[in-house]
Parts: sequence; structure tokens; C-alpha cells
Amino acid sequence: MSYRPIITNVREASSNEKSGLYEFIINLADGTECRAFYNRFPEWKMTNISRLQKTPCPVCRKDFICKCMESFTGELEQQIVENQWIDKALAQ
Repeated sequence: MSYRPIITNVREASSNEKSGLYEFIINLADGTECRAFYNRFPEWKMTNISRLQKTPCPVCRKDFICKCMESFTGELEQQIVENQWIDKALAQ
């Protein structure tokens, strides 16, 4: 069975509007939380993603730092664009 992350919520954690850098907390359906860094210029692009250490990794089951979420960057970015999660997070 392969892992499929499904985004349930995105909220803004911090931002630097002048430089166009943003940090978002992404909640997934399985209870995993990730921190994603975005650059707004010239268009929205994810620059980094990491899992927050609140629950074990759903992919490798490690309870410490791993880079598993980086392999799902494309899938997560697609969901963020399709569901307009960034616009929703910035509107809050």
C-alpha cells in the first residue's frame, strides 16, 4: 500500500511580504502536520517541506527527523493549487 497525503487544512505560520517568503503549516488527513516554505516571486513555489515532530512519519514510521515528505512535494503542491489553499490561508 502506498502512502497518499491528503490535505485537510493549511494555515499561515509566518511571512515576510517584502521578500515574498511564507511559511505554512499543512494538516494532512492522517493527522500528520508539515511545515512548508514558499516563495511568492515570480509565482508561488514550494522551496522546502518538513514533517513536524508531533507524530511518527506515516511513510517510514520514524519518530525523528526524516525527509520522506520531500518525495510528495509534487502531489502536495498540486492539491494546494487545485483547492486554492494558499488563498484560503492568507484570507484568515
